[in-house]
Amino acid sequence: MQKELKSIFQKHCPQVAFGSLRWVQKESEIITVRDENLEPLRRERDLGLMITLWDQGAWGYAATRNTSEAGVREAIEMARGHLERTANQQLPWPKDFNWPHPQGAYESQVGQPWQGVSLQDKVSLLMDMNASMKCHNNIVYRESSLWCADETHGYITHEGGEVLQKITFVAPDISVTAANDNDAQTRSMSGRALVRQGGFELIEQLNLMDRAPVMANDALALLDAPNCPSDRRHVLLMPDQMILQIHESIGHPLETDRILGDERNYAGTTFVTPEMFGSYQYGSKLLNVSFDPGMSSEIASYAFDDEGNRAQKQYLIKDGILECPMGSVGSMARSGLPGVANARATNWNRAPIDRMANLNLEPGSSSFKEMVSSVEKGVLMKTNRSWSIDDSRNKFQFGCEWGQLIENGELTTIVKNPNYRGVSANFWRNLEAVGDTSTFEIMGTPFCGKGEPNQVIRVGHASPTCLFGDVAVFGGEK
Repeated sequence: MQKELKSIFQKHCPQVAFGSLRWVQKESEIITVRDENLEPLRRERDLGLMITLWDQGAWGYAATRNTSEAGVREAIEMARGHLERTANQQLPWPKDFNWPHPQGAYESQVGQPWQGVSLQDKVSLLMDMNASMKCHNNIVYRESSLWCADETHGYITHEGGEVLQKITFVAPDISVTAANDNDAQTRSMSGRALVRQGGFELIEQLNLMDRAPVMANDALALLDAPNCPSDRRHVLLMPDQMILQIHESIGHPLETDRILGDERNYAGTTFVTPEMFGSYQYGSKLLNVSFDPGMSSEIASYAFDDEGNRAQKQYLIKDGILECPMGSVGSMARSGLPGVANARATNWNRAPIDRMANLNLEPGSSSFKEMVSSVEKGVLMKTNRSWSIDDSRNKFQFGCEWGQLIENGELTTIVKNPNYRGVSANFWRNLEAVGDTSTFEIMGTPFCGKGEPNQVIRVGHASPTCLFGDVAVFGGEK
């Protein structure tokens, strides 16, 4: 398909400063078991392309499912018409900007293809997981699922640029709820947080059969646990909560289109301003955050973004100092700020915008035991269950599924309904310890939404366990 579309596009592309054809083909399968019941199997297939034309600082777009020569030709004419009609109504843009014409490829590393495992075996695994969670009469709900997707992304420019990227990811999920006459508590994998690139081998590596009964016992234990105390203390956040903290209070605030005000109508702006880069103390000296689309198996790994810019690792925050926002080439041109290769679109029928990809907090030097033993009064929290953050991505309040008190350097009482709140800058400046590689986990989310119309996209986050001081914590109502 890539070869055929390249020939058609170069034959019909008009005389413009820049033109591209981006095509996407997606195939996915989702298998879900609720309690002892197999839900209807979900299989989806999608294919389409988008034409982008750029001339004299103005853009024209058109998307179509028709990948024939006639369909491509019609989309080109629609994009040209859009460019001509809206040229005087678009944001200011440098008229002599040089867009890249890349050459390259990328492919996820797959050990065991999803299709190589029978549907019966996949269903049996889920049934066994659910059965292992039915360990007490107070277990009232059990769900497990497997989701695999294969995607091919092609990119072609009018001057011979050509990129082909093949991405395969697997996203398992487990959720279990325990209830009695007074309460209900859920333990989960926080919305497919263990999503990764690769094949069915990831399911075995993640030890889902071992995780499922542990989560059920956790839910039962929370029923009898006291509420989290309400005061100020140390908070030890496990990686599956750290990914939400990174996502909401570092990732979204550092997207350049937010800094420029593009998102204010839909998802708010940011407290970050252009003048902060190079000098602003975002966090303590232990805070090192990187944009890294090259990390093996992380969900948002790729070699080129959706505008053909080559991706590479780059620090956004180094030793606590804000260095670089997440703005693609276009946003760099508009803002005058540095940036990264993060122009991404959810599918063939959306134009790329500034998005997080793999946004990671680099490991430190503290072991889990060292962090716990250093705390006189604190609480460990893991697995996000609720989040709220203001329009400028500054003040936040997050809730977790699981808590455990830390008293005099020891993990003690399990507590339920643990929550904490803060202000982004103050919170990150109170980062007192960063876990070493033994606490570091690769996670992410396939459900990050942004843009008008909305674009839901995959984002990777990797993080160690982290310790924060002087945090406001609180529990639920009794």
